[in-house]
Amino acid sequence: MESVHRLRRLSLVGSLALGAAVLVAAGCATSTGGARSSAIPSISNMSAGEPMPDPRVGLRAGTDNAGEAVWNLHVLSQTPPPEHFKGVTNSDLAFLGNIVIQGNYNGYQFWDISNPSAPVLKEGYVCPASQSDVSVYRNLLFVSGEGLAGRVDCGTQGVKDTVSKDRLRGLRIFDITDLTNPKNVGNVQTCRGSHTHTLLVDPKDPDNVYVYISGSAGVRSPTELAGCVRAAPDKDPNSALFRIEVIKVPLAHPEQAAIVSSPRIFNDLTAPARHGEAPADIAENRRQVAEAKAKGGFTAVIRGDERVLPGFIITPLLDSIVKARGGTGPATSADSAALRAAIPAMIARMIGPEPPTGATRPGPTQCHDITVYPAIGRAGGACEGYGFLLDITDPAHPVRLAAVADSNFSYWHSATFNNDGTKILFSDEWGGGGQPKCRSTDRREWGADALFNIVGNQMQFQSYYKLPAPQTRFENCVAHNGSLIPIPGRDVMVQAWYQGGISVFDWTDPRNPHEIAYFDRGPMDSTRMVGAGSWSAYWYNGVIVSSEIARGLDIFELTPSAYLTQNEIDAAKSVHFDYQNTQGQPKFVWPATPALARAYADQLDRSKGLSADRLSQVRQAVGGGSGTMQNRAALTALAAQLDADAATSSDAAKVRSLAATLRDLAAASS
Repeated sequence: MESVHRLRRLSLVGSLALGAAVLVAAGCATSTGGARSSAIPSISNMSAGEPMPDPRVGLRAGTDNAGEAVWNLHVLSQTPPPEHFKGVTNSDLAFLGNIVIQGNYNGYQFWDISNPSAPVLKEGYVCPASQSDVSVYRNLLFVSGEGLAGRVDCGTQGVKDTVSKDRLRGLRIFDITDLTNPKNVGNVQTCRGSHTHTLLVDPKDPDNVYVYISGSAGVRSPTELAGCVRAAPDKDPNSALFRIEVIKVPLAHPEQAAIVSSPRIFNDLTAPARHGEAPADIAENRRQVAEAKAKGGFTAVIRGDERVLPGFIITPLLDSIVKARGGTGPATSADSAALRAAIPAMIARMIGPEPPTGATRPGPTQCHDITVYPAIGRAGGACEGYGFLLDITDPAHPVRLAAVADSNFSYWHSATFNNDGTKILFSDEWGGGGQPKCRSTDRREWGADALFNIVGNQMQFQSYYKLPAPQTRFENCVAHNGSLIPIPGRDVMVQAWYQGGISVFDWTDPRNPHEIAYFDRGPMDSTRMVGAGSWSAYWYNGVIVSSEIARGLDIFELTPSAYLTQNEIDAAKSVHFDYQNTQGQPKFVWPATPALARAYADQLDRSKGLSADRLSQVRQAVGGGSGTMQNRAALTALAAQLDADAATSSDAAKVRSLAATLRDLAAASS
């Protein structure tokens, strides 16, 4: 939720440097660039048989009583936030045992979901910071802090001074052995704070974990944190720009956590072409600029586009001018004139001069999010203007293998691999998460997911997926955080779309992704924009958990449909994790169960990859109908028959997976 997060941080202090950084981020989305020229498939993304007209369109607005639309999901619970977290943004999720850890700009919450129909709050720990991105490993909880008001002591009074030893911008580490009494056992300060972070558990290093820090704020003053350099790397090799930070955390001594490397994975990239604003946004911006000027408001030209500067940027700047001249009381007209005259130079210092004709701008200076997949030694970096494929076999020194850009993308936000690591999906947070980008007038390629095949160390574009249901102009909606669902033999994902709700879609065929389930609420308000909706929607041990920005915690379960059988759902539920951080993507391994065999049989029935007679034999062999699984010899013999069937099947790989499952069942039988 990039732009909204940055604006909130601005309200905390009168920092022009950070204010200009926000304007730069906003300006990037308006740079022009042609759309992808290669042919792409249709991207309606709807499945045949979806309810029509779409019940998500025209839902009643409301905070607690909004209209709801649900398809192929069952709502298990909807839990409002506790008192200290009401009205404050809920953010990302992590999981430990039966506990959901929900980040919040006011701290974090521990929810016991042993009974997912009735979550119980174990602890709400107040420790303000934006955006409180969370991850967990064993007894350690890691929490991101990037805003200027976060304090080392977790105090709620903020930090008023421009430079302060009390400010926390980086990574907090808590011992949560006792969930009701978290203890801050370490902090690692970074030059750009931690907007997000990624926990990497290296299977070769059991004594340590690694944390990749993605900081998107302006560079701190070296007076506040020694060694922080704002100059570009060609001017100063110690620059805090164009790099990520890698923190090594000794598990036995987390207080010794420290930065061990700062890889410059952005070297040699140029700014990619990007699409302009939607016509509706251009018209609205012009209206706002004209209205602001008529009222004496402040505007600024940022890379050719004039934009309104909000009051929470201007007020602290005016206050600084008053203070500098030793004045008291409100700013005078002379103060306002001085600020107007200074703004162009201030912005120019932040974004630099326009490049000479024919020259190009440098590429991104940081990632928004990195998803590591230790099982395959790769990571996907969603890095503002690019999507990266990284080699993480040496966890302290990630190496960029490939980078892709797309003029249809505005802000590369997050990444997800499929389970066998042959595909990768990147989301585009067009509008920063605080704007309505799912309107019927918005292009389908914008604010969507881009799907790629991974061939060798290269990524090959296949298609886009975007929420099929149009949303209103008062609903912030764009692609956001999601995760794979362990449906064997398929690539199925659940994803949050802010006030677009959650969408479950199948991208097994990356050229033809299609929706198979959803949940949506009406807007928070039918007359104005109010930020809300699902920040993250993740599968965990049989349920889908959604962090609702304004309304709390939602939990769902999948229901059988024409697109997903009960056997497939049961096989997915057989995959169990002791903990989960979605940005530390786990590999799904399915235990050999009758449900797994029946799931493969259902899929082969759907694809016509086996004859009806053979499918009937398989279902009887694993207890379908009679409820009794056949003996080892019968299962082994049937597996051999399936091996022969695979030679002529249109779905040979699935037939072989079914045969392997029968052999595993035979080996486990007495």
